[in-house]
Amino acid sequence: MEAFEKLSGEIQHLVAEFSSAPVAGDLTVGITQYSFWLLVAAAVFCILIFAFVKKQTLVPHGTFVNGVEYVIEYVENDVAKGVVGTNWKKHFPFLATVFFFILVNNFIGLIPGMKPGTGAIGCTAALALCSFVYFVYYGCKKHGVIGYFKSLAPAGVAFPMNVFVWVIEVFSLLLRPITLAIRLFCNMFAGHIVMGSFSIMAALFAEPLLEQATAATIAGAIPSIAWLAILLIIYAVELIVAFVQAYVFTVLSAVYIQIAEADGH
Repeated sequence: MEAFEKLSGEIQHLVAEFSSAPVAGDLTVGITQYSFWLLVAAAVFCILIFAFVKKQTLVPHGTFVNGVEYVIEYVENDVAKGVVGTNWKKHFPFLATVFFFILVNNFIGLIPGMKPGTGAIGCTAALALCSFVYFVYYGCKKHGVIGYFKSLAPAGVAFPMNVFVWVIEVFSLLLRPITLAIRLFCNMFAGHIVMGSFSIMAALFAEPLLEQATAATIAGAIPSIAWLAILLIIYAVELIVAFVQAYVFTVLSAVYIQIAEADGH
């Protein structure tokens, strides 16, 4: 019972730890913990890419090179070619960069003591804004600024219904970066809160045993085994979620690029 009484306070403390806090400067002008880990992820991402390019040969050798090449080919075939279509080569560098950058951020956040750069809405909003600017730019480049915004309304719809549809499409366009940012943030933030909660429960039930080993404390620590088992399962799931969320963000960006460059609606 005492463990459950402590649980509420520990959960509140856990959530507070995942709130954006400045590590340099303040929240107005400075670097938060999430910004810091985002920069760390960017550095790790650059190191991995340079290492891959340096070790790459005509015939790939080694687990690292083959692993990275496999993922690159997956993004190329499943996302770039499969979604964007004939213009995939032009957009592949952007899509691959987005995918690997988010993936590295997500994986770094799974290391104990670290935070995912994608765990803050500000960071995911910045990524979503980059995607938004990118596909709107190429839409305008393909159709012209006026032509692109006119193309938001489907052809063949009579006035005044076409105006109504156009307003809905503009609203939908503006929602895209918001949904991209919120989806990535919520999945990464919630996953870490769940893992932290089970870690706290395991520690609270095992704490009396660490202080004094008696029959009562041993019996009371038994639930910790279940919490730890569930925690390991959740951790394995979060490894998959880290990949899936990077994939979803990239696929949706590819879909928006394809829509922006489409000849007709």
